[in-house]
Amino acid sequence: MEYKLANQIAKRKTKQVFRDRDSTIKLFVKKYSKAAILNEALNLARVEEGTDLNIPKLKEVTMIDDRWGLVIEYIEGYSLAELMDDNPDKIDEYLELFVKIQLEIFSKKVPLLNKIKDKYNRKITETDLIDEDVKYNLLHKLDGLKNRSKLCHGDFMPSNVIITDSGKYYIIDWAHVTRGNESADAAKTYLTLKLNKKDDLAEKYMNLFCKKTDISKKDIQDWIPIVAAAEITKGDKSEYKFLSQWINVADYE
Repeated sequence: MEYKLANQIAKRKTKQVFRDRDSTIKLFVKKYSKAAILNEALNLARVEEGTDLNIPKLKEVTMIDDRWGLVIEYIEGYSLAELMDDNPDKIDEYLELFVKIQLEIFSKKVPLLNKIKDKYNRKITETDLIDEDVKYNLLHKLDGLKNRSKLCHGDFMPSNVIITDSGKYYIIDWAHVTRGNESADAAKTYLTLKLNKKDDLAEKYMNLFCKKTDISKKDIQDWIPIVAAAEITKGDKSEYKFLSQWINVADYE
């Protein structure tokens, strides 16, 4: 099927995202790993087939202009991030829904997904962006953290929850999904909110998440240096200083 790429809705370092009618086309740069793209498609299919979560359906893996792409169902609506920005008086209400959806994700299991500890171990081991002594300490810390088998979105942010006009919600962007400890996923959400300068929302999120679960702040905070190290491996120089500070934090209030 031919797709029109006139309506670009997002652009990232490694991909462009277009909308064509009822489809979203994620078109990757030419040098991007074919294996990574096919793995993303496989993971999306596993979540789609293995759970009853509301997620966009994978339609096709294709090539357009010598570039690999994923064609995914387009979901019409507003993201929770947009709704929070447009209705600041409803932040608490939207945050309640956000955490509720995250807990629903955790209630699912997709056993064929990669383990989150294996993913972080590989990223930290292979990078040359982190001092070897720091790397050793991080890997030692990671080894001591609890193994779990929860479904972890990997980038659970208000921008990745779409609310339709009928009030139904969809969870999008499953590129980083794994299975493992839910505290790691919460740490990723918290750290990304801080990185995006949403400090007040990050703290509200942390407090509400811990209130809604039997997970302590320390359980989440133990994962933060690991998550920060994994994010550094992406090589984004604009984020390096911020993330480095979190790698070296041993204790939190």
